[in-house]
Amino acid sequence: MKKILVIGAGRSATSLIDYLLKNSSAYLWQITVADVDKALAEQKINGHANGTAISINIKEDETRRAVIQLHDFVISMLPAFMHGDIARDCVEFGKHMATASYVSAEMKALNIEAKQKKLLLLNECGLDPGIDHASAMKVIDEIKHQGGEVTSFKSFCGGLVAPESNDNPWGYKFSWAPRNVILAGQGTAQYLQDGIMKFIPYNRLFTQTDVIEIVPYGKFDAYANRDSISYIDAYGLYSISTMLRGTLRQQNYCKAWNVFIKLGLTDDSSKITHAGELTYTSLIDAFLPNTKKTVKEKLKHLMKDEWDKDIEKMLDSLELFDDKKITIQEGSPAILLQHLLEEKWKLKENDKDMIVMQHQFEYRLPSGPDIQKLNSSLGVVGRDQHHTAMALTVGLPLAITVKNFLNGEFELYGVQIPTKKEIYEPLLKELEEHNIRFHEEHVQ
Repeated sequence: MKKILVIGAGRSATSLIDYLLKNSSAYLWQITVADVDKALAEQKINGHANGTAISINIKEDETRRAVIQLHDFVISMLPAFMHGDIARDCVEFGKHMATASYVSAEMKALNIEAKQKKLLLLNECGLDPGIDHASAMKVIDEIKHQGGEVTSFKSFCGGLVAPESNDNPWGYKFSWAPRNVILAGQGTAQYLQDGIMKFIPYNRLFTQTDVIEIVPYGKFDAYANRDSISYIDAYGLYSISTMLRGTLRQQNYCKAWNVFIKLGLTDDSSKITHAGELTYTSLIDAFLPNTKKTVKEKLKHLMKDEWDKDIEKMLDSLELFDDKKITIQEGSPAILLQHLLEEKWKLKENDKDMIVMQHQFEYRLPSGPDIQKLNSSLGVVGRDQHHTAMALTVGLPLAITVKNFLNGEFELYGVQIPTKKEIYEPLLKELEEHNIRFHEEHVQ
């Protein structure tokens, strides 16, 4: 019997745990779900005979190492910065490991030893990154098989609220880690456009956007992800002239979010120590020059021509100008903003979230000089606030790929992401059984 350890029982782990437990009897698996909150782990197991819930603090080295040694495969659903110690333990004790997070420098450093020990360190096998890699490589490999050459690749993904649950002007509710949303895009985005390296610093990121249409879901704002360049190598697109990966939001979101950036409310490097004495109105005022104007008038003056009625409506919906009390005592501006948005953008009991993704390919075949264009699009709507589209599309690819590895459907070791055919082909096939399928169409 194989023993699988899932560390982290948060929202994104729901579908992963459900899948593992559902298949545990057929494949003789014993599933341990470990979380700092044992009650949450017990809730996710829901009394299943092949599931065990335990409490764990991964910062306690002896406890963490002892638990890992008892299992054959470890799946970490923790934030990316927490994977390092777990990965090092797994390699030391001869255990396979999987995460949905981007490959880190810590993970890369373990690659050679993991290969020598024939251990799998699977990363980037969730939604984005994950499903995006698998679905993109399917098309890229098909084009290459025809002797073709991809000249341009753009990929966009967004975790949003479904239209039927969209009741705020931002068109957004949290279906994954709120902190990641608040800090999204910090740094400098880099991508390749028409053979030229391009950079967008954080202070301009949400002003340099494109509009992407995904039928039948509508039009969306798209802003560039931090690093698109590294995927030229990952996808084997060495002669490509345009390479861009981006994030999708509902239209108008980006220009309103840029107000927070310009104010300084997404800063996470400083601490406001007497926040409980402030309102959100006085907090904004503290970031603005002293004049006799109202806070909203000062903010309009700061934004100048960038201010419009859409932005005003979106900020009004957050009660930013209504002297709403701040109810935590201290925190960075980013934490104070997050505290407010978690209240305003919370998924209600019957709310549904939505995942949208689109790849845009331009390529040339040997049969002709003309550039062909192909869009590959995905839309997934969640069931409710617990069984979200985000949880499904993050957890299911990870669970399916772990199953395929344990069942011997592929033998790859060291640090891997789902860009190899032996990983992505069975993954995409099974995802279609769960109504996660891409629609491909040639465009003019």
